[in-house]
Amino acid sequence: MVAVEEVFNLVKTVKAMTLKENLYRRYSSYLKEKYGEKVYKLPVNLPVSCPNRDGVLGYGGCTFCGAEGTGFESLSNTISVAEQIKENMDYISKKYKAKKFIAYFQNFSNTYMPVKDFERLVKEAITDGVVQIAISTRPDCIRKEYLEILKSIQEHDKIDISIELGLQSVNYHTLLKINRGHTLGEFIDAVLKIKNYPFEICTHLILNLPWDNETDVIENAKILSALSIQQVKLHSLYIVDHTLMGMQYKNKEFDMISLEEYKKRVILFLEYLSPEIVIQRLIGRAPKENTLFVNWNTSWWKIRDEIEEEMRKEGKYQGRLFNYLDGKGLKNFFE
Repeated sequence: MVAVEEVFNLVKTVKAMTLKENLYRRYSSYLKEKYGEKVYKLPVNLPVSCPNRDGVLGYGGCTFCGAEGTGFESLSNTISVAEQIKENMDYISKKYKAKKFIAYFQNFSNTYMPVKDFERLVKEAITDGVVQIAISTRPDCIRKEYLEILKSIQEHDKIDISIELGLQSVNYHTLLKINRGHTLGEFIDAVLKIKNYPFEICTHLILNLPWDNETDVIENAKILSALSIQQVKLHSLYIVDHTLMGMQYKNKEFDMISLEEYKKRVILFLEYLSPEIVIQRLIGRAPKENTLFVNWNTSWWKIRDEIEEEMRKEGKYQGRLFNYLDGKGLKNFFE
């Protein structure tokens, strides 16, 4: 009879071999494993704002954030949630023959509204084919009332719930410089609150913020791994005109790292990250209009492919340097 420990070690070995071959734990593969087929995200744009824009916590929002937020590919927020879901679903179904979807409440802070309105709008997204609802928000906008509503919806409608938290960096000096309106403390508090519920957490990070360095990149990976975050979404900083950061960029108040350095940072981040964490993406897309800098004038998919090619050549993969939790740093001391 095979010992439980031997089976556990065998599973770990198989997982490690799989990661070496696939480089990192891909979101698309994870969704296919979970739902049995390819799943597509449907962006939902609500008429919400942010406490860091309207004076509750601050004014103007993050220095990089434009008037439209991040939902530049979304439909107008004047259209109802149900209509947005239907229109996007019809389009993607015809184009990709898709059958399963995630309703993604994407823009600004989607828990920054009256609780009753939040409940009504989330319920509007529940329709045939929607297998998950993803709520994007700020760490300081996570409160028990909203989590209880999501738990009730999950249990009643038998639908998965995930929450996407914008962190951007664990460096609180950088968070202050970009006028984020919260620090690492609020992020940890939000994660610990959500951990009391059966929801997966995705964290958003920007790996090329001008004030961050490779030490911050590694610490990003360590913090997310220590908190057992389930998913991470990597962005590259793009600079929108008519923003404070846009003005700083024009005035040459900071330098942008090179594309080669960005690719190096992504690989470094993945190597230190827990192999259990799912990677939603390695680099983001950006609007073409009113943008001063985006992805080094290179297609996002080309950058992604180059990152993967470099990882293959150098024998690097997600979790290769994941050896720092559970006292592993003292392993040789105790042997």
